[in-house]
Amino acid sequence: METKTDVQLKELVRQKYSEIALQNIEVNQASCCGAGGCSTEVYNIMTDDYNTVEGYNPDADLGLGCGLPTQFAHIKEGDTVIDLGSGAGNDCFVARKEVGPSGKVIGIDFTAAMIDKARVNAEKSGFENVVFLQGDIEQMPVKNDTADVIVSNCVLNLVPNKNGVFKDIFRVLKPGGHFSISDIVLNGHLPDVLKKDAEMYAGCVAGAIDKHAYLNMIHSNGFTNVALQKEKRIDIPDDILANYLSQEEIEDFKNGSTGITSITIYAEKPKPCCDPAGGCC
Repeated sequence: METKTDVQLKELVRQKYSEIALQNIEVNQASCCGAGGCSTEVYNIMTDDYNTVEGYNPDADLGLGCGLPTQFAHIKEGDTVIDLGSGAGNDCFVARKEVGPSGKVIGIDFTAAMIDKARVNAEKSGFENVVFLQGDIEQMPVKNDTADVIVSNCVLNLVPNKNGVFKDIFRVLKPGGHFSISDIVLNGHLPDVLKKDAEMYAGCVAGAIDKHAYLNMIHSNGFTNVALQKEKRIDIPDDILANYLSQEEIEDFKNGSTGITSITIYAEKPKPCCDPAGGCC
């Protein structure tokens, strides 16, 4: 059951990402995961470069990711792929290239402005096997055992009920299906002033949880063959930290044990021991 705080955080994210849908990639990349122009430095905190990725559509790239989950997702021709938090459709269009005309890609996002933008991008490109659905990713508007593969790019950290998301991923994946998710996690603990700030939450930082807790959540929901596919340290520029911390606190934070990390994680939904098609194992 959602708490009042959970509802408030989700509404904050909805509002911020409705604004982001109207911004271009240059504005979003010069910000905290698209949350606003919060740094005077020219930098790209989290995103990876899509320019050499087949299927990449610049119109759909808002610069909001923290990895390249489709690169690690072992997508095959004919697969049904679901992208959680699909935004303007960037990862969906990359996945479409991999599933081919016999496959299907479903993008799910709870921000109406993002869904509208993604649908326009799909229509301009004439993509008929990519659909976009508005909904919460902890209660996806799709049936059980729908997806061969689920991907997501820097989205779960924005969801208060991360455990609920993993439960629904398990429900929606076919037995034997798998996910590849890029996300932000922590090693250690953020200073309280960062954890409590709304902009830092919408900026993909304050909503992140400890990496070990994240991995334990995946295991506890029944997934197997869990593997860390990629790990990359994220450094918050000093001029962002200066909005929250004194110079002394900035030095303590940067030299301390807390690390903010982008990870790409893989896991599988196991097949039942007795498979009607293949007999008992």
